[in-house]
Amino acid sequence: MSLHLYDTSTRTVREFVPIEPGRVSIYLCGATVQAPPHIGHIRSGVNFDVLRRWLTRCEYDVTLCRNVTDIDDKIIRVAGQEGVPWFVVAERNQRAFTWAYQVLGCLPPTVEPRATGHVPEMIELMQRLIDRGHAYAADGDVYFDVMSYADRYGSLSNQRLDNMRPAADTDNEGCKRDSRDFALWKGAKPGEPTWPTPWGPGRPGWHLECSAMATKYLGPTFDIHGGGVDLIFPHHENELTQSQAAGDGFARYWMHNSLLTVGGEKMAKSQGNSLLIPAMLQKVRPVELRYYLVAPHYRSVIDYSDEALQEAASAYRRIEGFVTRAAEVIHDVDADAPLPVEFAAALDDDLGVPQALAIIHEVVREGNVALAQGNKEQVARLLAETQNMLDVLGLDPRSEQWRSSGDASGLRQTIDDLVAVALEQREAARARKDYAAADGIRDRLAGAGIIVEDTPAGPRWEIAR
Repeated sequence: MSLHLYDTSTRTVREFVPIEPGRVSIYLCGATVQAPPHIGHIRSGVNFDVLRRWLTRCEYDVTLCRNVTDIDDKIIRVAGQEGVPWFVVAERNQRAFTWAYQVLGCLPPTVEPRATGHVPEMIELMQRLIDRGHAYAADGDVYFDVMSYADRYGSLSNQRLDNMRPAADTDNEGCKRDSRDFALWKGAKPGEPTWPTPWGPGRPGWHLECSAMATKYLGPTFDIHGGGVDLIFPHHENELTQSQAAGDGFARYWMHNSLLTVGGEKMAKSQGNSLLIPAMLQKVRPVELRYYLVAPHYRSVIDYSDEALQEAASAYRRIEGFVTRAAEVIHDVDADAPLPVEFAAALDDDLGVPQALAIIHEVVREGNVALAQGNKEQVARLLAETQNMLDVLGLDPRSEQWRSSGDASGLRQTIDDLVAVALEQREAARARKDYAAADGIRDRLAGAGIIVEDTPAGPRWEIAR
């Protein structure tokens, strides 16, 4: 089966056929860096990281462009409230996003452009639109004329122009020809950062930047445009409209991950229900949080609860437990072992991660039986399958990412060292046949939440959960 993806623009699951055989270009709407990230923000990065990993596993050369919106109304507002320059707010929060992506195992993008670094490309795009009669300058602003593209505007979000509300995206609404016209460029205002243009100084509108950056790095037509469903309108609709009105083909497939809610409400700082990444990592390990975000289908809503988070963490530990025990018996894992056909079929069916994880858990159950029976050949095959499947999802506990990461409190290495000392003392006590002392060490470890299991390969331990 070939890869099929749900395309928002056609509202169908379509076979994915890249523009250029063997290569895939993806533009992912990244962060608007007015605040540090919560798990709702990072869900998009994790979901599209799985897509990228699967495409790479299918031997595509993937170019992923993920932008940073480092100037907009919200950033300026926060800077004013804090009494600091706008770029201080943007830089601080971009670093927080970068850390969050990294700590949850997302591969770095091929390129990560900032809006403020691409004003020349935005000026060129606006000029093309003006020359084609699709945009106009008014009192220092530049607007897209929606009536000039009325037969196409609304196609992505499946809306009729007659039913759309005013854009309400500037303080100069009276300068617009039509209230639904959206701002490409916002004229200079006192105290705000500005860049020079032929129409006067000002700063970018939200939608213009992504069109300019996507086509700069991926070309006038590229394969996939991604982001959250909350961006479909107006942001992605406006991107598509202005780009195609300028003569670019733009994205051939549109993919959108669903929201992460709390009590059925969209997660937002203004609602007081944000769950920031550092706080989440006091509850579970980074890999467990990634599992929680990966496990549901990317197009399904996640309604957050602590109980669901802990259930996901427990599910991941069952997989991790098998991999850890099997690796004590099998030291050389076949990294080229084929993936189970059912696993590949699940991911080819619009990234069916829930079905893919069900297959992983079934293989783990078989692996635990093989371990109990001492069938090393079977264990070796099932361990290789499990690790290769987990690698596609960015969840292999023996990968460099997760072997070097700590537990939720960041103290795993310290715990490792302390337990190692205790186990050395226990082994020394057993060697001199002081079994009471050896049992005492084990009991003290158990009292501290460290469960010790004696195996043919030596003692192994885990933290009780």
